Amino acid sequence: MLRRAEPLVSKRNRPIVFHETHQEEPALAKPRYKVDLTALHALCEANYARLVRLFPDYEVSNRREFQLGEERVLLEVLERSRYTTHVRLHSLAYVERWLAPLCIDVRAYHDAGMLEVISFQTSGSVRGRYQYPNPAMHQQDEKNQQNRFLSDWLEHCLQHGLAPLPGSVVERRSEA
Repeated sequence: MLRRAEPLVSKRNRPIVFHETHQEEPALAKPRYKVDLTALHALCEANYARLVRLFPDYEVSNRREFQLGEERVLLEVLERSRYTTHVRLHSLAYVERWLAPLCIDVRAYHDAGMLEVISFQTSGSVRGRYQYPNPAMHQQDEKNQQNRFLSDWLEHCLQHGLAPLPGSVVERRSEA
């Protein structure tokens, strides 16, 4: 004996009727990403303190190099001005691997005591916020993620890095 199919019933005990012209209601719009400046500034200040611990003589030296596991890490000053210093952080592997060596450009703001990522893996400058999706497929909080990665990487260097390699500190030439 065959049973008769029960109609689909909604929560309000009304039958659900599907028509070919039925359209789903539009999804609720996702709230727009807002940069948390307080958290970002705290992160940049902590990154500045980490860099100063790794490269305490950055004001007079152009580079610092140390061992980190199987790799060498090179901190290289690219540009100096009165209130800022542009530093490139390299992770140089002894063995060629499928993963590209790490390369991060950062700018240290001495008067504010902050360090921020200005270029990550030579991708160029990154805006504070992106619409999503975008042609480059950057996340909405790409800059924040890069600064958090820098924080983790600097902390890893502080905990696991070995003493500076001989000859890794090059004094800045005085301009006459």
